[in-house]
Amino acid sequence: MRILVTGGLGFIGHNVAVQLAAQGHDVRIVDNETDYGVIPFDEMRYIMAERKQKIPSSVIKHLIDVESSVLKHVFEMFYPEAIVHLASFPRQKIVNQNPQAGSRVMIEGLLNMLELSVKYKVEKFVYVSSSMVYGSFEKANEESECRPMGQYAIMKHTGEKLVQDYSRHTGLAHIIVRPSAVYGPLDIEDRVVSKFILGAMRGEKLQVRGPWETLDFTHVDDVTDGIVKATLDQCVTWGTYNLSRGRVRTLQDAATLAVRIAGAGTIEICSSDTEFPSRGVLDTGAAFRDLNFDPKIDIENGFADYYNWLQASSYFTRQVQARA
Repeated sequence: MRILVTGGLGFIGHNVAVQLAAQGHDVRIVDNETDYGVIPFDEMRYIMAERKQKIPSSVIKHLIDVESSVLKHVFEMFYPEAIVHLASFPRQKIVNQNPQAGSRVMIEGLLNMLELSVKYKVEKFVYVSSSMVYGSFEKANEESECRPMGQYAIMKHTGEKLVQDYSRHTGLAHIIVRPSAVYGPLDIEDRVVSKFILGAMRGEKLQVRGPWETLDFTHVDDVTDGIVKATLDQCVTWGTYNLSRGRVRTLQDAATLAVRIAGAGTIEICSSDTEFPSRGVLDTGAAFRDLNFDPKIDIENGFADYYNWLQASSYFTRQVQARA
């Protein structure tokens, strides 16, 4: 199958491209290699080089924006049968810093992809959304009310509605997936799990913003497996699916585990961040039933895997030593 992965050099995207190529599919990537204006240059250069090294040479990379008119030439050359749309601003903090740029990627870029997908008769469009669309929740399934809080979540939810509307009036087959708190090797530092583990490795004080706040932490390998299954399953051509570990853990649990694994660091309990919703566990029963999605990596093993990768990383080893 010919599959185009937008955001294919991103944290989740490069893993999806690697797995699809390993299964023999003809994969191309669209990515603009942005640092979103917040990721340090050296870190971005290192992470991108490592991700590219994992991707087989057979995977062609197009370094363009998804909102660019040039993207039509990729469709003309490749005629993709399936799209995995991961191109996005990655989280709320970055969107809040530049909402106009976020909108160009998350809304205009998505519309460009949908128009081209219809024009070039793409068979399936997989839109990677976020569990943030639910807003505050204790447990959510795909039928739960979405009450997005913050511009990132609102744009992700708007993206879902745009995909569904294109499906309604053009017949474009689509799958929407909602991951939660994804972490693992080759992620950038500016995320909660990365901050906890690297902070502990440096012997720093880890700030826990609300000890009883919870997340459904999900290893990137499990999320990748779910996205690939959603893309390739010929029997599933419409629907929305949660993709997470399906087990909630508190932020204090996560910080305590990071300190234990690293053998260093302390914990400081702070008040909850009111800019973020209170999140709980996602019901993944529909994904298990329809996609055979069966995540297996709990945070004890997942954090250890990430820690071992960080220890073996020349870049992050230097960063830890420089700031220890």
